[in-house]
Order: sequence, then C-alpha cells, then structure tokens
Amino acid sequence: MNIKITADSTCDLSEELVKKYDIEILPLYIVKDGKSYKDGVEITPSDIFEHVKAGGALTSTAAVNVADYIDAFTPLSKEYDAVIHVDISADFSSCYQNACIAAENFDNVYIIDSRNLSTGSGLVVLRAAEMAQAGENPEDIVKAMNALTSKVEASFVIEKLDFLRKGGRCSALAALGANLLSLRPCIEVKDGKMSVGKKYRGKYAACIEKYITERLSGRDDIDYKRIFITHSPSDKEIIDIAHKTVKKLGKFEEILETEAGCTVCSHCGPNTLGVLFIRK
Repeated sequence: MNIKITADSTCDLSEELVKKYDIEILPLYIVKDGKSYKDGVEITPSDIFEHVKAGGALTSTAAVNVADYIDAFTPLSKEYDAVIHVDISADFSSCYQNACIAAENFDNVYIIDSRNLSTGSGLVVLRAAEMAQAGENPEDIVKAMNALTSKVEASFVIEKLDFLRKGGRCSALAALGANLLSLRPCIEVKDGKMSVGKKYRGKYAACIEKYITERLSGRDDIDYKRIFITHSPSDKEIIDIAHKTVKKLGKFEEILETEAGCTVCSHCGPNTLGVLFIRK
C-alpha cells in the first residue's frame, strides 16, 4: 500500500530525516507579541531567544487547528491509500483532538497520540515510516504504534529555570534558588505527562554526563536501534559530551542529533538537552 506518514512540528525531526522518510510536517503556531508564526517555517528558536534577550515577552504556542488539518489531509487522502498522522501527547496540546475531528471527514486518515513530545514523538514517527515503507497495512501500523508509545523513554535536563519562570511554570524564588545552587532539573515524560525527576547539581557539562550515564548504564531493557540526542541551541562542549557518553555506554545502531524546535525552546530555553530512546 501507498501510505503517507505525517506529524506535527513538535516531533523535532531534522530536514534530513523528514526527507529520508518522506514525512510531511504540519506546523504548530508560535505567538510572539500577539502575532502567530508557523513553527519552523516563519520562526526559529534563535528568533525566540533573540527576542527574549532583547527584553521581549516569552512566546507562547498554539495547536494546529482543525482547518489546517483538513487542508493537509484533503489532498493526501486522495493521493495515498492511507494517511497516518502522529501528534504530540494529548495532555500537552489540543493537536490530537483537532486532528481527530478533522479525520472524521476522511475514511483513510488515522491519528496516533504519541503520548510524548519532541523526538519522543519523533521515534514513533520514524517507526511508523519504516513500517509504511515495508508495505505494512495501516491498521497494523496504527496498532503497533499505539503499543510502542508506552515504551518511549524521553527526558531532558534544563540548565537554567529562567524560561520556566517567565512562563509561569515555577516561581521567581524557586528559579533564583536553583540557579544559585546550580541545580539542573531533569524533566521526564511518563504516561503522556511531564514531571520533574532528579535534580542534578554542579557544572552543566558534568550534570549532562551524569544524567546520560544514569539513563543508559546497567540496563537490559533498551532497544539499541536508535537514540536521539535532542537539544535547544547549546554550547558545543555540552553536545560533544553527550555524544561521547552515549557512544561509551550504548551500542546504538543510530545516534541521531536534532535541534529542538520552537515549542520545546519556548518553554525550556537554551542549553536544554535530552536523550530519547525506546525500551524493549
């Protein structure tokens, strides 16, 4: 069958991966000073950081709306035998709900709630694309992806809480205390929701090394097919340490580095980095 895989822009897949797997990306909206911009098309993380650095207000995000989904699905549903769309967790955004409403207008469009974000969702997208390229039927792909979502392990470490404070997700006092004490919180995605895990302390480079070491060491439940190192704009030293640590601890067939898009960057700020992979 001829199946098209689509995803929203929060999956944070690189242009290279999007092209390789023939994936169509539907952008969310980033709201800056009251004006909406298409994520990754009309605005980039660098634009956001420069805006905030210059004293501008923090940007916010808005879901892909129903009309956008219908506009995207209409030509694709005619061109392909089936369209399978993967969305950011329904607990983070109304993208999934809007996509489901749009899909009611078609008999060959399927919607998957990734129960994740960033390349946690991207891992589901790539697996779906591989199954589509192998000629699997859409029902089997959807069933397999719904089972896969609970096996995705996604987490990030944030260098500073400044963006979380500006976005109202932590108090100014908590952010000040964390920054003064050099605390670097680990944000984990579990059951489609975010929670704060371990708080690392010390120089950020050392924290990243320890975080990855703890994520990958002493385990026999990791699928070593691929791992993502996903980060907002970060110091090269931090990214190099992440690569070195991943290579040392895991025999992954693919180590994919991607830059987080505007959605993650709007909330977490620069020098945020995570490793994302699938469990057996």
